[in-house]
Amino acid sequence: MCAVFSCHLKATTRYVAHHPQKLFWYFSGAIRPSTGHSTSLMAYYSMTSDDDLANRALKHQTVIEEKYILNELSELLAVPLGCPTSHRFKDSHETNLPQVRAFDGFLSPEEKLRGVFHQKLKGRTAIEGALNNTGIDLTVDVISRVVNMGNLGGEAMVIFFKWAIGQPSIKKDTDCFNIIIKALGRRKYFDFMEKMLFEMRSIGTRPNLETLLIVLDSFIGARKVNKAICFFGRLGEFGWESDTESLNVLIQNLCKRSHVGAATRVLRSLKEKIPFNATTHHIIMSGWSKLGRVDEIKKILEEMAADGFMPDCLSVSYLIESFGRAGQIDEAVKVFNSIKEKDCRIDLTLYNAMITNFAVVRDFDSCMKYYESMLSDGCNPSTDTYTTLISACLKARKVAYALEMFDDMLGRKLVPSTGTVTLFIEPLCSYGPPYAAMSIYKKSRKAGCKISLTSYKLLLKRLSRFGKCGMLLKLWEEMQESGHSSDMEVYECIIDGLCNIGQLDNAVLVMEECLQKGFCPGRLIWSKLSNKLMASYKVEKAYKLFLKIKVARRNENARRYWRANGWHF
Repeated sequence: MCAVFSCHLKATTRYVAHHPQKLFWYFSGAIRPSTGHSTSLMAYYSMTSDDDLANRALKHQTVIEEKYILNELSELLAVPLGCPTSHRFKDSHETNLPQVRAFDGFLSPEEKLRGVFHQKLKGRTAIEGALNNTGIDLTVDVISRVVNMGNLGGEAMVIFFKWAIGQPSIKKDTDCFNIIIKALGRRKYFDFMEKMLFEMRSIGTRPNLETLLIVLDSFIGARKVNKAICFFGRLGEFGWESDTESLNVLIQNLCKRSHVGAATRVLRSLKEKIPFNATTHHIIMSGWSKLGRVDEIKKILEEMAADGFMPDCLSVSYLIESFGRAGQIDEAVKVFNSIKEKDCRIDLTLYNAMITNFAVVRDFDSCMKYYESMLSDGCNPSTDTYTTLISACLKARKVAYALEMFDDMLGRKLVPSTGTVTLFIEPLCSYGPPYAAMSIYKKSRKAGCKISLTSYKLLLKRLSRFGKCGMLLKLWEEMQESGHSSDMEVYECIIDGLCNIGQLDNAVLVMEECLQKGFCPGRLIWSKLSNKLMASYKVEKAYKLFLKIKVARRNENARRYWRANGWHF
């Protein structure tokens, strides 16, 4: 084998000097026999030169002839450099050996598209030609994953997006442009973001308030507050109007990022230029209330009265919340009682503010007191009310109260959001048995709530730790039925749980499925399974599993090397 490889290397040294990248693909395992063998030529040579037990078991493989090697390599070098599609070699009847092809099945559609840019092609025409050759069924979701994942530069993202909107399956609407604008802003490619806004206007697509929200949030999230304010002054260049609604978007973004002082200065500078409404004042009040600035809330209440807006229950709720944030709970109670004594109708916002204040200081009894008062006054609680109460119960580890409140919530036909269910499940999976968390999961799923992949992983880890194998496998099946695909973390939880209860044969089956899908489990997991197999005198099964894991780890190392160098095929 050494002589064959040496002869082959001498014969192709000059030819391969111009194509070092393709030579690496061949010898690193990118090209594999279609019969299932994943051992590359270089890997085969290195394995047959070792003297350990595992490598001696693989020495029975057929020796590859020199003529076959040269035929394959000559065909490989004929592949165009910019072509990312798999290349088939000569048929097996010509060489009397198994058919070989470039294997890129482990690459997702977005990875194949991003791989085109890693090939460092020159010119937009060459890049678009390589993108067309990928043969990907382009969708909006694929576009989103390409621009939001990976490490593409701003220019590459713009080139890809312009090519994408030129495809017949993609609409040139505002929602599609919002994807690329958000991706560019998140990576702080502000110049390219503005270019896409001009491109959007040039083709007749009008931006909406969501587009403005994305742009301003990108500036403010990068701590470019002055740029965000200056951009607001240039709205006419991009197709927006400087009106009350656009002003509220700016103020909302500033307050969300805790730049309430800057938002207040903007309002004062634009007071005579843009009319305010009650929502404008409420946005500023909500920002100051979270900071506990009672004095600022009182000033805004005076300004509202001067502008002809009478303070309502929402305004007073921000005042009550600011007292709570400032640690002045007694003052908040006085304001609430004074409104009640005046026979004014106390609405949901006031009760939610009081419940939130006592939840912050972890006074659970007072929270329940105002909750019962709310029900006695005929005020129907909202999802926010129950979220605050249940979170307070879970922080105090009052699990029984939390489950009771959750039942009341579902009994009122209030379906929690996906994030809210995750918020409930996370603390329950940090202490105690998994029964309470599973109860929340089952009731939420029955109510029609979509469960997030994060929630499934939390539950799988908890069930695995307690050795609840039946519940673990059933939950795994339900996770797949709901549309979530299994990743490395999920497989490790399943294998760990099966090992904990001694179902080693099933754990091996799951491990083999994991390896077939291209995942290589961590050292701790497969070592745990291997040790348990050895302890159970299943030496042959442990040895076969070891050989498969060895190949998988070698492939995983090759993939990391390819991706680290931007080599996609």
